[in-house]
Amino acid sequence: MKIEKDHLFKIAHLARLEVDERDEQNLVNEMSAICDWVDKLNEVHTDGVEPLTTMSHEINTLRDDRVEAHLTREQALANAPKKDENYFRVPKVIE
Repeated sequence: MKIEKDHLFKIAHLARLEVDERDEQNLVNEMSAICDWVDKLNEVHTDGVEPLTTMSHEINTLRDDRVEAHLTREQALANAPKKDENYFRVPKVIE
């Protein structure tokens, strides 16, 4: 696939990138080479091949989601460097 300069500028705009005029031709050539390489994947015979969802055949076993003992509000606030009645005090981060 041949990438034209208008494709380059459209992609750059979508990616919010600035393209220097000195780099235009180099980027067009590199992007065309990448697209040509990806087009080669269409030559691979994949009929009857199951899609690969993971590189490992191991099964991820997760623990059951269950309610267990937790800190009470008083226990959590006991370790707080600053608190205000029932709340943690933190520095203001929004101006």
